Amino acid sequence: MRQVILDTETTGLSWERGNRVVEIGCVEFVERRPSGRTFHRYLNPRCQFEAGAQEVTGLTLEFLADKPFFEDIVDEFVEFIDGAELVIHNAAFDVGFLDNELRLAGPQYGKLADRCAIEDSLLLARQKFPGQRNSLDALCKRLGVDNAHRQLHGALLDAQLLAEVYIGLTSGQEEIGFADASGTGAADPSTAAMFQKRIDRPRPRVSVAEVELAAHEARLAVLRKKAGHAVWDRAEADGEG
Repeated sequence: MRQVILDTETTGLSWERGNRVVEIGCVEFVERRPSGRTFHRYLNPRCQFEAGAQEVTGLTLEFLADKPFFEDIVDEFVEFIDGAELVIHNAAFDVGFLDNELRLAGPQYGKLADRCAIEDSLLLARQKFPGQRNSLDALCKRLGVDNAHRQLHGALLDAQLLAEVYIGLTSGQEEIGFADASGTGAADPSTAAMFQKRIDRPRPRVSVAEVELAAHEARLAVLRKKAGHAVWDRAEADGEG
């Protein structure tokens, strides 16, 4: 299964009022593990920021002046996301903006839902933590995801944090960490190799009591119900169980 965890930054809160996307950040997962592939672009919005939006992102029109327009990168973008399941926090917001950008780029691009399944991690969080704050920062704190380096909103950094939050929301079958040593949140090229090395380590084999096996199977049933599969199922199919 291929998933793309996606985030955008915009010039304001409403595409209907003419606001545009200024940054797109995507992180690719394959079978719920980071593949090492990312998509990250800053965009020239050809419009002003609404009051407050610029302070949230730290971006300026001067910085964005020489960046491409959305139509310049649209083919790259749709190729990256095509056929994947998109995981987006408060999906209605990002999908509305991106559908508008696709519409402006040309009718041949259609809508996100024409190309991808869409999973809203905010709805998942509200189901799991009803009545609580479920912003990305609140979920990072609740699920033990380190976001100390998040001083401003940035699409790629937020997508990386959301990836960790999403794994925690869907039963925490993997542990991942994206932040680089510099604290910038930039994707580390060695990330995929690091995860692969850890995955490939020999697994210890131990004898367990029947009651422990029964408890293990009960836990797997919960994971399958919530996430659709359990990583142990794949390991057993590969002869590693």
